[in-house]
Amino acid sequence: MNKSALKNFAVRARKRLIEEVTQKAYEAGITKDKIHDIETFEGGFKIKGRENGKVFKKYETKQREKLLEKINEKGFDQVMEEVAYTWFNRFIALRFMEINNYLPTEVRVLSSLQPGKKEPDIIREALNIDLDVDREIVFRLQDSGDTEDLYKYLLIRQCNQLGEIMPAVFEQIEDYTELLLPDNLLAEGSVIRDLVDSIDEYDWKIELSDAERELEAEKGEHGIEIIGWLYQYYISEKKDEVFAGLKKNIKITKENIPAATQLFTPKWIVKYMVENSLGRLWLESHPDKDLQAKWKYYLEEAEQEPEVQKQLEELKNPNLNPEEIKILDPAMGSGHILVYAFDVLYDIYLRAGYPERQIPGLILEKNLYGLEIDDRAGQLASFALLMKARSKNRRIFRHAPRLNLCSIQESNGISRKAVDYLVDSKETGIVEYMRREEVEYLIDVFHDAKEYGSILEVKEIDFDALEQRVEEIRKTAPEDIFEYMYLDREVILEKLPPLIKQGRIMSQKYDVVCTNPPYMGRRNMNSKLANKLEKNYKDSSSDLFAVFMEMDRHLLKKQGFLSMINQHSWMFLSSFEKLREKIITNRTLYNLIHLGPHAFEEIGGEVVQSAAFSIRKIRISNYLCDYIRLVKWDNAKIKKIKAIKSFEDPKVSYRYSSITANFKKIPGSPIAYWAGDNIFKWFKEYEAIGKKVEFRKGMGTGNNERFVRCWYEVDFNLIGFDFSSSKEAQVSKKKWFPYNNGGPFRKWYGNNNDVTNWENDGKEVKKNATLLNNGGHWSRYIASTSKFFYPGITWTAISSDRFSVRYFGKGYLFSSASMCGFGSDKDLLIIGALLNSNTSKIFLDIVSPTLNYGPRQIKKIPFSNKGYEVNLDIIKQNVKMSKTDWDSFETSWDFQKHPLLTNKNNATSIEQAYNNWSYFTEAQFNQLKQNEEELNRIFIEIYGLQDELTPEVEDKDITIRKADREREIKSFISYGVGCMFGRYSLDKEGLIYAGGDFNKQFRLENGTWQINTGDAWIPSSIEIAKNNIIPIADGDYFKDDILERFIAFVKTSFGAETLEENLNFIAETLGMKTTETPRQAIRRYFLKDFYKDHVRIYKKRPIYWLFDSGKENGFKALIYLHRYDPFTVARVRADYLHKQQKKYEGEINHLDILMDSNISDREKAKARKRKEQILKQLKECRIYDQAIAHVANRKIDLDLDDGVKVNYAKFQAVEIPQEAGKKPLKADLLAKI
Repeated sequence: MNKSALKNFAVRARKRLIEEVTQKAYEAGITKDKIHDIETFEGGFKIKGRENGKVFKKYETKQREKLLEKINEKGFDQVMEEVAYTWFNRFIALRFMEINNYLPTEVRVLSSLQPGKKEPDIIREALNIDLDVDREIVFRLQDSGDTEDLYKYLLIRQCNQLGEIMPAVFEQIEDYTELLLPDNLLAEGSVIRDLVDSIDEYDWKIELSDAERELEAEKGEHGIEIIGWLYQYYISEKKDEVFAGLKKNIKITKENIPAATQLFTPKWIVKYMVENSLGRLWLESHPDKDLQAKWKYYLEEAEQEPEVQKQLEELKNPNLNPEEIKILDPAMGSGHILVYAFDVLYDIYLRAGYPERQIPGLILEKNLYGLEIDDRAGQLASFALLMKARSKNRRIFRHAPRLNLCSIQESNGISRKAVDYLVDSKETGIVEYMRREEVEYLIDVFHDAKEYGSILEVKEIDFDALEQRVEEIRKTAPEDIFEYMYLDREVILEKLPPLIKQGRIMSQKYDVVCTNPPYMGRRNMNSKLANKLEKNYKDSSSDLFAVFMEMDRHLLKKQGFLSMINQHSWMFLSSFEKLREKIITNRTLYNLIHLGPHAFEEIGGEVVQSAAFSIRKIRISNYLCDYIRLVKWDNAKIKKIKAIKSFEDPKVSYRYSSITANFKKIPGSPIAYWAGDNIFKWFKEYEAIGKKVEFRKGMGTGNNERFVRCWYEVDFNLIGFDFSSSKEAQVSKKKWFPYNNGGPFRKWYGNNNDVTNWENDGKEVKKNATLLNNGGHWSRYIASTSKFFYPGITWTAISSDRFSVRYFGKGYLFSSASMCGFGSDKDLLIIGALLNSNTSKIFLDIVSPTLNYGPRQIKKIPFSNKGYEVNLDIIKQNVKMSKTDWDSFETSWDFQKHPLLTNKNNATSIEQAYNNWSYFTEAQFNQLKQNEEELNRIFIEIYGLQDELTPEVEDKDITIRKADREREIKSFISYGVGCMFGRYSLDKEGLIYAGGDFNKQFRLENGTWQINTGDAWIPSSIEIAKNNIIPIADGDYFKDDILERFIAFVKTSFGAETLEENLNFIAETLGMKTTETPRQAIRRYFLKDFYKDHVRIYKKRPIYWLFDSGKENGFKALIYLHRYDPFTVARVRADYLHKQQKKYEGEINHLDILMDSNISDREKAKARKRKEQILKQLKECRIYDQAIAHVANRKIDLDLDDGVKVNYAKFQAVEIPQEAGKKPLKADLLAKI
């Protein structure tokens, strides 16, 4: 199955259908903003004010009225969405049926059997087809050559015929969906043409030809699954929109719940769930080796103790009849699980001796039940099951089976008068059996039902009496009925039957409940849903998927099976602890496949981590449950292969057996099925590390864009370092303070990038938190303030990478993204080392196997007092080496000097200095690796893990860096640029200038730059950019351009004697071409790549800004953010841009003279090419000059506290006014980041 083709088509189809039905609504005088009046006449109506508008037929008046009614009820956009997907569903249903030859007429409706023919066969066969058509209409349309209208007519007649068989998908088209049927259905590019042309017929087929079967291994799955994939892809863009809204704190509304939560389940996981619930239910009472062998995802039960086996024997029911089995999918989506349940039931019926022809109808009417919140998915589920039945019985359509499926409907709109009309029957005695309170209960329980779906708990009432009364109303319509009574009657006939049907389904109990439930965390829920869950499902209310686990209490029969795939967080997180306790105490977990991430091919990343399982609604003491652990494989196909192998071979290393009662021995009762007896012993006998170190969650600012910065964005003088308390910090009058804020995998020290606004003891942040808390206390968001400025250990709260701990000194605040621990120096060193050892992974996999490493989880790790025997000097050395590594890069606030200079020693060449640095980093790396392996060995020995672990550490897990020639040379260039601007200096270590008064650090005396060392003013070794501007040109246009300055920097750093050697080494490192000189290669790097590297290293918060005229490289110049003033732009323009333009003009004149002189044709061609390039650059500069002039005149001021993102935007998308009648010109002054 070509899923890329499916996705591309479905996304295109949704867009096109919504556009086309919206256009049809417009033609009918209906838009989102206005409803136009109509003029009626005997034959129909027209839209007022549209003299040449379409003339509508009389019957379309009612369709329009119904459309307006729906728009009033649901809103314009929602109705357009619904009509679009209704036609989408019909088109794909027709396509599926025509390819599999399931249409009753056996004539193709969307395509032709004749290869290459575009016109559908139904047009040719219009008068021969077995459809209820008006032959006069067909003749008239054929005679007039109106193929488009003829096709529409035939399409609607075909849909109406199918509506008698499957009304859920093809309800009679005499409603507003016909009114909005798009035009030009046969045109090139139409949805129908796209559908036929884009998707291979193979993908639709249930039965393959011999030739197609030979390609099955290559082409993959086919058949009914295409319905589910098309549905998932159709809603994919809507899903993206919903999740984008969540980032803006827009909660998920009932209309968007389906798009946000639907996920098509992989077929093999569906088979596992159905076979180990429905299949197990049958096989335990009717053992059948042949049937069991056919179900290859059936997991053979672990060998049980005699007393357990006795309990299992008591559950057998040899009288179990296939017709008695009821299976429910309460979140059926497009019916994928029920379709496979059909297959399993079909096998069961055959083995029970039923005639093949009877089986499909029995399954549909007696065994399969489904609920769904989304109407479009409900339509497809009904269709999929009917197609499955049709594949087994070609006569199934002769007597359309009554399906027990429904998309949940709301009772909203049923008035009290309608209830009166319903219960006050004077014609019959039905009212005697139908109690008013039951009717009111039904209406009440399904009010706003789309908000809640199948989580509603519905009690059983007399549905038969209600159904009889509705049928009575349908059959007896008094002629003298008043208009208001007529409306009540219409409401009852429309709304009550689906409520009765879903009420029956939801009030029954089932032998098996099998589903892939919706995933929705509480913070994304709207208030109605969240409140309902808090009231009725408190122990599972953190996520909707967990609520479905608790629904077995009212949906399952005693001893019934619940089989499900959901997120594995319920197995471990503290928010589901009570749910786990219920399962361990009152249920029996039969088997579980721990899938982890990447179980769904369509979902990348680590966010959705899954588990599939089968639970029974009975407590079987000491039942030995089987677990298959697939978490380490990050490929969906490999997981499937490994799962099958584990079914075939119970001795594989990743298959475990465990008694669930054991999990209570671990704090929080996590489902730690892989834990051995010794691990349970550690948790029981050893003290938790939370007794030694206090673990805390940090603060949420509520607005990081406002209150958090990378340290290098702000005025360095306003950052407060090394304070011991909030009081000290407050007295200092500093604004910004170091902020532990998570970061990538790094051990021992580092990730010190951020600062936060804690001026005046966090006055602004606290004020904002109070507003967020609707006037309540700020501590709801700003936690652990008593631990601010204390030294400790920190780690990243949520990480898909390995766990790692870093030490930090006094003076830090910390965020909710960076959990921290506080205690004595000794405890912090030892426990930090334990957490950085590979031993900790054994415990972390148990207490926090999700991506979330919170204090509640970490504090549970057991600690042996033997840990105090660890040599603290090793740990201290690790921290020191990691700090040295971190501080060797200029993105550290403790950076002093470039490592090529600190490791220069007596070297006179950059290559020698690089080699010195390389030797040093290699030694540091190896020493840290040796130290970590020694710590691993010690902790492995303390915890007795010699059989599980070895002390070796892979190079990739050592988080200090070895020297890298390209990285070091590029960082050396960056350091050189910093020296040119005065950020750094060759004459003084550390950060020299990053805000404040520049003249206190540098001054120009008698043409010579001087630097203030703190003790005295001394001459600067290199010249500083006087006006904070360094041009970057593609030729020798400026004496002070970046290349000339850099050459001077290299010359000063390593001497004139080795200058050429050093420039060559740098150029080779940068990838010098064979046609280039070293200077040309370095110039090309400055022109093309320097700024990209700078933006990347500074995480899109650059401190050097590039004025850039565009792709022709007409003009480029760097400035240093911290030296910017309101006149900088004017100086860039006057001192450099205009000079560049003049130089271009002068060069063009020179080239003209050259081309007129007596030179070779080759040289003339070269000059001509150069002139063409300069002309492009000159043109670009002139356009750029308009933009820069506009900004220069505005004299923009910057506030460093606003950060790079806000300040940079002031120079982008600048609107330059143009002459009257023309739109403003938009231009970026700076390079895009």
